[in-house]
Amino acid sequence: MKQLVLVFIGGGFGSTLRYLLSSYLNDYENGVPYGTLAANVLGSLLIGIILGLALKNETLSQNTVLFLATGFCGGFTTFSTFAYENHLFLRAGDFMSFALYTFGSFVLGFAMVFFGMWLVKFF
Repeated sequence: MKQLVLVFIGGGFGSTLRYLLSSYLNDYENGVPYGTLAANVLGSLLIGIILGLALKNETLSQNTVLFLATGFCGGFTTFSTFAYENHLFLRAGDFMSFALYTFGSFVLGFAMVFFGMWLVKFF
């Protein structure tokens, strides 16, 4: 039960921060979802750092990993909004934005996870 509460609280914090970031950075008039992209890229970096620390010398407890990685990062990042925004690009016939946003999100997301895990080597 304690683990469920940790994930719930972490997810609440992450979702709230993503909402604030998206409200500030997304520009739906121009169709550029910078806030969602920023949340997904930053969340990927954070999960790389968190899981890197958890693997390195077991510096983070299982409960801390659940709170931060599963809860916070899970709430902060969003695949559903990413998919919806891509739907909007396709519906508008904006195939270039669709391709750039999709490709950029995947490449940056994967790169940030690896970069976060690499950074942990210097902690």
